[in-house]
Amino acid sequence: MEILGHLLAIFGIVVIVVCSFWMLLLAFQESILWGLGYMFVPFVSMIFIISFWSETKRPFLIGLCGFLFIFGGVVINEVGGGSS
Repeated sequence: MEILGHLLAIFGIVVIVVCSFWMLLLAFQESILWGLGYMFVPFVSMIFIISFWSETKRPFLIGLCGFLFIFGGVVINEVGGGSS
């Protein structure tokens, strides 16, 4: 059971990383300034996601699913006694 929890958490992390790069790519496709701001300026990523919701909706929601996988993995490890 512990392995399943770890695998779910790792899968969730991979999903989040892929979606983060996907949104970074979308920011650079919009303009070089959006891309640089997305990478280096706090809260520009949130402004970009809100401003370009029609383009960023899919990677954002898939990234949220990644958090659900991580949460599920943690719950499985805790309920299954994986943190001994």
